[in-house]
This record gives sequence, structure tokens and C-alpha cells, in this order.
Amino acid sequence: MKTIAIIPARGNSKGIPGKNLAKIGGLSLIEHTIRCAKNAKLLTKVVLTTDCENIAEVAEAAGCQVINRPKNLAQDDSSVVDAILHTLSVVEEEFDAIVLLQPTAPLRTGANLDEVIEILKNDRNTDAVVSVVAIEDLHPARMYRLENLRLVSLESENETKRRQDLDKVFIRNGCFYVIRSANFLREKTLMIKNKVPYEMDANFLLNIDTPRDLKIAEIIYDEWKTHISDNRIK
Repeated sequence: MKTIAIIPARGNSKGIPGKNLAKIGGLSLIEHTIRCAKNAKLLTKVVLTTDCENIAEVAEAAGCQVINRPKNLAQDDSSVVDAILHTLSVVEEEFDAIVLLQPTAPLRTGANLDEVIEILKNDRNTDAVVSVVAIEDLHPARMYRLENLRLVSLESENETKRRQDLDKVFIRNGCFYVIRSANFLREKTLMIKNKVPYEMDANFLLNIDTPRDLKIAEIIYDEWKTHISDNRIK
């Protein structure tokens, strides 16, 4: 199965200026992402799409091909789907599957990526695999919306249930989106209708979007490094 990994990394960021070049554990988020891709065995090609010269230089130094993204596709309201479509048009190769690797979710390994690709490769009845983590305290049964300034449960039938009696639910952790190319080109979305989960460890849920996230990242990163070292995960 020919598979391309696309790393989207625009230069502008309101939450953290220069976010994609921010460092944890001595490496930028870009370098962590490229390292994950390079440690995977089942990728055919890895490219990074950016509008930023500094990001391009770091990526090329790390051995990653860079696609220059037009400024109109790198705005705050720009769609990552459009960035992927542009990248595919520039690469001009056909691939069976597309992997999206967001730099803001760096706690993943090449072995993880291979496992995700294997799921898609071996299951012809699914069109996409999305990485998720199970959640407990943030369960929808504990969530509310406001109606006339009153709290209304999102799951009133489950509002008073014990945590251990609630159905297991998941949230996306941003690490992996792996999609059959034909389905992506047809549906023009990362959230393909026919998809299955790749469950990851909720203890290492990390999405870096704010300065607070970056501070927390250093602590979680050290614990994660110990975890993958103890389990010999690359």
C-alpha cells in the first residue's frame, strides 16, 4: 500500500508565535514529527507543507521534502483539507492512503504509525483510522449546555450514573489520521464516515495550542520518554 505522510506546518500562530518551531525535549515540534515519520517502516513518502522559510529550513535539515504552500492556504481560517489537496497536486504521484501528522501532537512513535497503517491495510471494510484516547472525567454525561441560563445535561439519562457504569467514549488526540486516498478525494474531509479507532494511552494526551500546553508538554514528554524506553518502543 503506497502511503504518503503529510505534515502541515504554517508559520503564523496566534496562540503560540512560531508554535511549530517550539521545542520540547530539545527538539522542535517539526523535528519530532519528522522523526516519527522516518522511524515508520510502512510509509512511501513524507512531505511537509509550509508557507514559512524558517520551518522549511528546519524540515530540510531534518531530511524532509518541503512543499511551498501559498499564503492564501496558510491563514487562520484556512482548511487543512485544502493544504492536503494542494500538496497532492504538487507531488503528482498516486497513493493508496494519506497520513496526516500534526506537529502539535508530538507524543507518538514510528511504531505507532506503522500500527495505524496496518489497521487500514488489513481491513478492507474501513476507509480511515483515527487516533483517540478514552476519557472518563470528561464524559458527555458530565457535560452541560445552557438553556435560559439553566444547566441542561447532554446525557440526562446518564447524568447520575457512576463513572464505571458509563459507556466508554473517546476523543481524538490529533496524533494520526490515516485515510484511503479515494475516500479523501471524494469526501474532502479528514473525518471520513467509515472509520475505526486507534486507541492510545490517555496518560499522554497532549495537543499544543497555548503557552500553558507548552509548559505542561515538558513534564508529560519526560514521562512519555521513560514509558517508551521501558517498553522499547521506537
